[in-house]
Amino acid sequence: MSENEIQVNQSPNGIGSRQGTLVQDHQRTNDETRHGKSRQRTTGTNGDANGNAINGYGNPEKPSFVQSCKDFGVWQTLRKMVQKNFKPERRIGDAPNVVESLKAIATCSWLNVLLVCIPVSWALHFAKPDSNVLVFVFSFLAIIPLAKLLAFATDEMSMRVGQTLAGLLNATLGNAVELIVAIIAIVKCELQVVQSSLVGSILSNLLLVLGMCFFAGGTQFSEQGFGASATQINSSLLTISVIAVLLPAAFHNAVQGSSLSNGEEKNDILMMSHGVAVILLFIYASYLIFQLWSHTHLYEDKHESNFKSTRYEKKDADSVKSGSTGHAGHLSAAVDKITHRFRHSDPAVDGSEKAVVGANGEASRAEQQEPEEEEEEKPKMSFPMSIGLLVVVTVFVAVTAEFLVDSINGVTSGSSALSKEWVGLILLPIVGNAAEHVTAVTVSVKDKLTLSIGVAVGSSIQIALFVIPLMVIIAWGLGKPLLLLFDPFESVTLFLAVLTVNYVVQDGKSNWLEGMILMCLYVIIAVCFWFYKGSDVTQALAMCT
Repeated sequence: MSENEIQVNQSPNGIGSRQGTLVQDHQRTNDETRHGKSRQRTTGTNGDANGNAINGYGNPEKPSFVQSCKDFGVWQTLRKMVQKNFKPERRIGDAPNVVESLKAIATCSWLNVLLVCIPVSWALHFAKPDSNVLVFVFSFLAIIPLAKLLAFATDEMSMRVGQTLAGLLNATLGNAVELIVAIIAIVKCELQVVQSSLVGSILSNLLLVLGMCFFAGGTQFSEQGFGASATQINSSLLTISVIAVLLPAAFHNAVQGSSLSNGEEKNDILMMSHGVAVILLFIYASYLIFQLWSHTHLYEDKHESNFKSTRYEKKDADSVKSGSTGHAGHLSAAVDKITHRFRHSDPAVDGSEKAVVGANGEASRAEQQEPEEEEEEKPKMSFPMSIGLLVVVTVFVAVTAEFLVDSINGVTSGSSALSKEWVGLILLPIVGNAAEHVTAVTVSVKDKLTLSIGVAVGSSIQIALFVIPLMVIIAWGLGKPLLLLFDPFESVTLFLAVLTVNYVVQDGKSNWLEGMILMCLYVIIAVCFWFYKGSDVTQALAMCT
């Protein structure tokens, strides 16, 4: 051995440095081997120096769409979104059997008595086709229990998902009646009925259903809070839809007296309607992503920015006594209220008092949490039975709605006081919105006003941004000239209704008086349209064959 090697071997530092170098070389070799194996597993036998796959031409292949989604975490985000929206708020109990489910369907509402009108309306349609009034009345009454059964099946399905998705389900399936009636009316060239029924559905949801929710909740609570941010976004979406309806009418008025003929103007407005319909559908798709993915927290009842609902104050027993004891009762109640606020707001409270309050608070919290842990929601139908009920009810609604649309001309013709505008704007939406009406009012009394607004306003948004443009696209495919040029009086009424609702909900609170205002406005609109016989603007431009 050389003298230098002996010195290195004898030096502790030399031994450590040489062993460290050998260990590092060994680890580097193992790392390269592992990376090479993983690269082979990923890219196969053909791969470049960076581990990318190489095709037969020697060019690196692009990663697949699935692999790219995994790399950017899209699958994880989608999985979280699905888990959040499909996770029920409460624990779901065991589903009943078939017999119990059928019994629940039969006894879910007293409106099931009206189911006898279904075979009667069908028999009248085939036996006495000229009796349009009888067919219309019995078909109208038959759709009411069908809408209630639709709401019952929707509630059973919504029980198994999150609150946001539950509101979307209620709004979507609640609009099934309007959707079916509109498609049948398009096929039969009743374009005026289509436009009136869709505008009437928006008015019914915004004024009647939302007003009933505010009024019913106001009977239990002095003020109810809801998601003001989400509601303002909904108001903006409704405003956009109203603008989309008003612009074709403004275009029509602007070109009056110009060199455009009726045929040229019709083609221009028709192409304008098709383009605007596609844009509205894109806006609705973006709204769904916003509601179900990126900003789901805004549509929850327990969001931190929501105003807390307050119940009516109960008068103290001493305060109702006459004489000096009444003043003492008021003074005692005021002192107790100030002391209560001081205890909950001032951190410098005496330690012993804190301990007593803390012990009592823990006991009360334990008592409050105990029933919440044991509380579970018992479904009345199994999930397959709910799906089956939805399918059956949808078929019955489709057939009955066809008979209803066939009888409208006979009811509104001649010297009848009813007009197509009033039937489409008032009567048909009341029947179609029966499902949303029952659901929204029921949950508003339980202090779930955010869900009520999600059903009422969400249904209006769905009609304005999805159903109306979808009907325009469907009519386009069927060769029917359905325009976004609505009746001028209906368009102005829709604009004023959206403006009123925007003023009512802008503070994030509601009371019974605001609900009364919305309901009274709906009655005013119904009275005004009773005397309105319609405009011939759309009929002159859009001749349906």
